[in-house]
Amino acid sequence: MGHGNGPTFGTSMHVTMVKKRLENGDDCRKCVQAEDVLRGRGVWERIDRIVWAVEGEPHSEGMQLGQRFGVAAAPFFVVRDEQGSEQVVESTIKLLRSLDARVPSTVVSEPSEAELPQLAEQLARSEPLAIVRFALERWGKSCAIAWSGAEDVVLIDLAAHTGLPFSVFCLDTGRLHPETYRCIEKVRKHYGIEIDMISPEPVALQAFVRKKGLFSFYEDGHQECCAVRKVQPLKRTLAGYHAWLTGQRRDQSPATRAEVPVLQLDPGFAGKSGRLWKLNPLSHWSSAQVWRQIRDNGIPYNELHERGFASIGCEPCTRAVLPGQHEREGRWWWEESTHKECGLHSVGSKPVR
Repeated sequence: MGHGNGPTFGTSMHVTMVKKRLENGDDCRKCVQAEDVLRGRGVWERIDRIVWAVEGEPHSEGMQLGQRFGVAAAPFFVVRDEQGSEQVVESTIKLLRSLDARVPSTVVSEPSEAELPQLAEQLARSEPLAIVRFALERWGKSCAIAWSGAEDVVLIDLAAHTGLPFSVFCLDTGRLHPETYRCIEKVRKHYGIEIDMISPEPVALQAFVRKKGLFSFYEDGHQECCAVRKVQPLKRTLAGYHAWLTGQRRDQSPATRAEVPVLQLDPGFAGKSGRLWKLNPLSHWSSAQVWRQIRDNGIPYNELHERGFASIGCEPCTRAVLPGQHEREGRWWWEESTHKECGLHSVGSKPVR
């Protein structure tokens, strides 16, 4: 069994990544860094399976694999060929070499401090397509579209029209509507793109559900559930990108989104370089403009919209709105109406001006 640089593995190889989970439920720092490197080099899709070595649990699958191959530290990788032969690779760099992953950086140019005021002013007057193009010309696949609703599919459509590389991810909370999952598949096929489905950290989610049950948010608010199912997975995901595009609009919530800028440095999350650029290309648009764009361009949308669902989140926390109600009133309807946020977007974010 080779432990050196090894051969160059073909696309038919099956790669298992063994990651370590600490006793407190956190991922080990080196494992998080390894995932960020693989994502940044554009080869994360070559990892077929994640196996966990749980600290203090010698019978966990990852610990068993470590004992089997004589590996004491995670992360490491097990590569199996078509004949079933297995080789272990003990470093991320060696895996990259073995995969022949000589992928150039997708970052074209990082804006300088001197450019910030001018860029912010320029983009504030630009159309959404120009804003999306601006982002993708600079960050390419290291710029991700966070997809959850109709606005985000509009962004995917605009990104596809640029012909530039980009990434898309969706936070799969485990509580989405069946219609939402069908829409995800429809969007994937329509644009011929990959959509990275991001799940909650299993240990943290299991601990939360064991303690609080499945519907605690009806009694003590949605923030704790959203933190486990959405905010922490988003934080982990954005750490592998330089920038992200969101479908926030200023008219979505007078209390929390009235000042959404087109360009900002995200105050709530860190990116691959430490800072994270956040762009909101539709911030100046209304709901009517979004739906005109959808109709005029044949953009796929969630069938729940046809049944009165204006803003769609998790199934237990979303309901249709009545005529005349604001679109956010269908989210967490049992709570105070002016604070309809889950923690993905920091309230009071400062624009880059």
